[in-house]
Amino acid sequence: MSLADLANLARRELAQLNFPSANWVPPAEGPDGKPLLDALVVGGGMCGQTAAFALLREGVRNIRCVDRAPRGREGPWATYARMDILRSPKHLTGPDLGVASLTYRAWHEAKFGVAHWDRLHKIARLDWRDYLLWVRDTAGLPVENEFEVVSLHLKEKFMEVKTSTATFHARKVVLALGRDGSGDLRWPQFETFNPADRGARVFHSADDIDFKGLKGKRVGVLGMGASAFDNAGEALEAGAAEVTMFARRPFMPQVNKSKWTAFRGFQHGYAPLDDARRWRFYTYIFNEQVPPPYESVLRCEKHPGFSLRFGESWLDIEEKDELKVKTSKGEHTFDAVIVCTGFDVNLLERPEIASFRDAIATWGSRVTPEEAKRFPEEARFPYLGDAFQLTGGAEGLGRVHIFNHGSTLSHGALGGDIPGIEIGAARLAQGIARDLFLEDADLHWQRLQAHNEDEMKPTRYFVPVEKR
Repeated sequence: MSLADLANLARRELAQLNFPSANWVPPAEGPDGKPLLDALVVGGGMCGQTAAFALLREGVRNIRCVDRAPRGREGPWATYARMDILRSPKHLTGPDLGVASLTYRAWHEAKFGVAHWDRLHKIARLDWRDYLLWVRDTAGLPVENEFEVVSLHLKEKFMEVKTSTATFHARKVVLALGRDGSGDLRWPQFETFNPADRGARVFHSADDIDFKGLKGKRVGVLGMGASAFDNAGEALEAGAAEVTMFARRPFMPQVNKSKWTAFRGFQHGYAPLDDARRWRFYTYIFNEQVPPPYESVLRCEKHPGFSLRFGESWLDIEEKDELKVKTSKGEHTFDAVIVCTGFDVNLLERPEIASFRDAIATWGSRVTPEEAKRFPEEARFPYLGDAFQLTGGAEGLGRVHIFNHGSTLSHGALGGDIPGIEIGAARLAQGIARDLFLEDADLHWQRLQAHNEDEMKPTRYFVPVEKR
């Protein structure tokens, strides 16, 4: 079966599933006289397009899904994700929402053959990007590229959404902004170095790095997580003479505790737990940290220019004629350095929500001050409702839904990780559908009363409406 044949099969199966479902949401008018969007999905990567897919399946069809990046550069796959292969097992599903012909396996077998799938170890990163684009096109998901949302503003019955070129209005907004969508780049607290003033030789792992320019150079890498090894491997394969990795821990994390959570019982059952048990689960998981995939480690280990220094944290970076790194054990000189410390979670720093940031409830308000101090980043996670909606001290906050890593403390890894994306998208879409119905409950009562589909008209028992 070719990819074209598979796409035709998938579209037929979607039609058999009555996709997209009939639009049941009553139209509403915005302040500009134009129809209100029922939902705006901000972000067109894996989470955003899957959220849009789930909303269409629920019959919420007056939606838009926008992404600031050009087509094919949504999310991390073709940008700062630098692993050769995904970290998830190849058999996992998610963006297909349970439609077999839309699974990655179906796509892979159609493109490369069944035998190639049988031999496959893990999915190639850019193949996953191409697969997501194929799902988008096959299912007709309405992603609009190069469209950036600048700010959101709470109104009485809708959200006002400002972009660089226009203003429009939506009853619901889903922030599917990716791994950095609930915060910003994480940097260590250096003695004097200010990341905002960094020069051309200091990079964060999320930067657009010209690795070819590192050929023959000495490169320092801070961190020993997956992205650290991925960036080190990329530099070594580009011809870097030496890559030295630094880790503050005395040894590498050995067990990925988050893998344990990838079963349906946890994915369905975690969010209904009480706050204390949810806090206990994820502060433990995060504190244990995640080891890099062994494939990423071996990718670096095969290069003679690679070395790893344990128990040596960075204290400062000095950018002068030479690029010097001051550590807890001495000084090192490099031609370039890459700081691989990931993303911080601090939704309150996101510019899009500046107008109502002070009203947003976080997990820090749900635990004791001692626990919040002990786990400061976890305390900054937004405290979300049952459909990923914001909670807090302002009317209308529930119109904003957080569908990215920032939802983890409240819902588990359902808003970003492949294993949980199907359950997360369904929960999100069903909650939005519920809220939209409840908001129009009286109007739906009127619609029910006006409903008149005469079942008996073809029979001799039919009674005209005026005689009933």
